[in-house]
Amino acid sequence: MTVHTILKMGDARLLRVAQPVTAFDTPSLHGLVRDMLDTMRAANGAGLAAPQIGVDLQLVVFGTQQPNPRYPNRPLVPPTVLANPVITPLGTEEASDWEGCLSVPGLRGWVPRWTRIRYQGFDPYGDPIDRVVDGFHARVVQHECDHLQGVLYPMRVRDFARFGFTEVLFPDGSLAEDD
Repeated sequence: MTVHTILKMGDARLLRVAQPVTAFDTPSLHGLVRDMLDTMRAANGAGLAAPQIGVDLQLVVFGTQQPNPRYPNRPLVPPTVLANPVITPLGTEEASDWEGCLSVPGLRGWVPRWTRIRYQGFDPYGDPIDRVVDGFHARVVQHECDHLQGVLYPMRVRDFARFGFTEVLFPDGSLAEDD
């Protein structure tokens, strides 16, 4: 098990546009996926993007087979490894919800996202992935894929009256963890 340090907002590596994965089904790619999954699980994250551990590749992991202790009331998102993702919004409808980030610890923001999307890309073997999703699944995918474009969720917050420290916004602990 290899758990990497997660970069924090302010680190210039989080602002880069990541490079496409060009070699699939390689020992190095499979090792990176294992490390990312170990790191995501150790942090109880909903997902993790390669740039968050300093790797400049278009690769994200997200989802679990069992309820995430930090999101017990959210629907399960299937465990997915996604390389070179392309997101297409299906319609113009947006929904806002609280988001946090392992790279922005201790803060939460009210973030708008498309409610329904299609995402396409490849698994670690180079096989295509093509899914239409909505709700929490769509939010997680958009959040993680933003990292590949050098975008952190605070850049999407429209109302900074709804952005702040988790312990101040939710003193009762009702939303105590970061995404």
